[in-house]
Amino acid sequence: MKNSEITALSAEELQDKLSAETANLQNMRFAHAISPLENPMKIRETKRLIARLKTEVRRREITANS
Repeated sequence: MKNSEITALSAEELQDKLSAETANLQNMRFAHAISPLENPMKIRETKRLIARLKTEVRRREITANS
């Protein structure tokens, strides 16, 4: 997901996407602990997507308070 797509989301959609990706990361970690994932780089990509989503949520909080 590109940054332009993230900024186009509403606040509610951001929260939904964030919770879904967090659950997805947890499932991937469990699956990777049991047997190696086919593409373990997906874990890194998911962590970075979560960070981008959290950054956008925080940016919106700061601009709303200013």
